[in-house]
Amino acid sequence: MVRGIGFRVLTGIFAIGLAFGVSTSASAAEKVRVLIIDGQNNHTWKNMTPPMKADLERSGRFDVTVATAPPAKSPKEAWDSFRPDFSKYDVVVSNYNGEAWPKEVQKALEEYVAGGGGLAIIHAANNAFSDWPEYNKMIGLGWRDPKFGDRVTVDDAGQVVRTPKGEGPGSGHGPTHPFTIKVRKPDHPITKGMPAEWLHAKDELYHGQRGPAEHMEILATAYSDKEHKGTETNEPMIWVIPYGKGRVFTTVMGHVMNDDDQAIRCPGFRTVLLRGTEWAATGDVTIPIPDDFPKAGK
Repeated sequence: MVRGIGFRVLTGIFAIGLAFGVSTSASAAEKVRVLIIDGQNNHTWKNMTPPMKADLERSGRFDVTVATAPPAKSPKEAWDSFRPDFSKYDVVVSNYNGEAWPKEVQKALEEYVAGGGGLAIIHAANNAFSDWPEYNKMIGLGWRDPKFGDRVTVDDAGQVVRTPKGEGPGSGHGPTHPFTIKVRKPDHPITKGMPAEWLHAKDELYHGQRGPAEHMEILATAYSDKEHKGTETNEPMIWVIPYGKGRVFTTVMGHVMNDDDQAIRCPGFRTVLLRGTEWAATGDVTIPIPDDFPKAGK
């Protein structure tokens, strides 16, 4: 069986900032300190981190550092030296999907976010760490099997629908293709000012994500079409979750495989990345919607 629940409405005060490629003015807030973590992924992370870093820095709003985890099957000594100091940053952006981090690093991230730090989860980073309970709470939904937790979708009336664990499909996606993003929360700082619908470049359209999804606010969805081996319903593409005093932003857009990076070159994705990262760090958004932002069907 499935059951519908209403959206939780959040309000806030929104500021207007500057567009891509223009440095912030002296009156703007100081730069947001970002830590991108990569090093393992089932996607081509080496082709994904540099353009994301460049887009963040080009906006003039962010100061970006990259921490690269040891390769898969590295000896314990390599992992012993992997101790990112999260306290130096306003937000952590995860481009990581691989082996479990040391318990000390997991605990440090939990304390960092619970204490007010920001976390941004990009595409396959939500596939990671299925055995880490607090990570599952932070991301809300992840790439998991049907027995892992509830599935969350949105019906055509805009109501959230929960499908209990064990019922319905697990996580997957069809072939990459362009698809339409539908904004569900036009007043949230991340999505405020975006067209109600806009066409995203060729990407993986994730479906059947599973997890606790506690206090989850869905900002945008995409219809998973049967023509593309989809589920014939509206799947979450962008969402946010509070964790302690911190904020977690997730987008499952952003597929990169070898030289196929159309998804992260899309102005829509770039805007979501920048605005979501800033919101996770500060609770506010000063980066505006750029002139080249996609429109419906274009």
